[in-house]
Amino acid sequence: MVKIVGIGGSLRSGSYSQMALRLAAQRVEALGAEVEILDLREMQLPFCTGGQEYPDYPDVQRLQDAVSSADGLILATPEYHGSVSGVLKNALDLMSFDQLSDKVVGLISVLGGQSNSNALNDLRVIMRWVHAWVIPEQIAVGQAWNAFNSEGKLLDDKLSQRFDQFAQSLVDNTRKLRGVN
Repeated sequence: MVKIVGIGGSLRSGSYSQMALRLAAQRVEALGAEVEILDLREMQLPFCTGGQEYPDYPDVQRLQDAVSSADGLILATPEYHGSVSGVLKNALDLMSFDQLSDKVVGLISVLGGQSNSNALNDLRVIMRWVHAWVIPEQIAVGQAWNAFNSEGKLLDDKLSQRFDQFAQSLVDNTRKLRGVN
């Protein structure tokens, strides 16, 4: 069975990035994959110092172990100042090639303004650097305050279809590239 770990790069209560991540996870699960969401809001992670071990922070090991055991990842980030959030970048920096190489990755960005690809492009570069495989389908949710209803459901049918295509691509490509069913 395909195992996917989702990581959201927002610490904000009521985060649209977390909503988008959960929505993508639900769609991936509907296709028969197992999904674990690591909520960085509930983890105690230090700033990356370039060290390999962080014995005073057991959540670093928990993060590394979860990603190591996964076949693929969903990374969801708010776009801050034209790029990936520092929270998500720090979580990725706490890992190495040991955890991230050969993972199949789906990317989601959430913006308060118009949709663009800045954070997604930055995440592609980061993932390529650690030898992960990023799927071609990606999601940028622009004007996030207007994209979800109060229950966290998408209001736009075309965007909802993109989430379906994203989930299908992530599961299919993970099966192909990782050789799992």
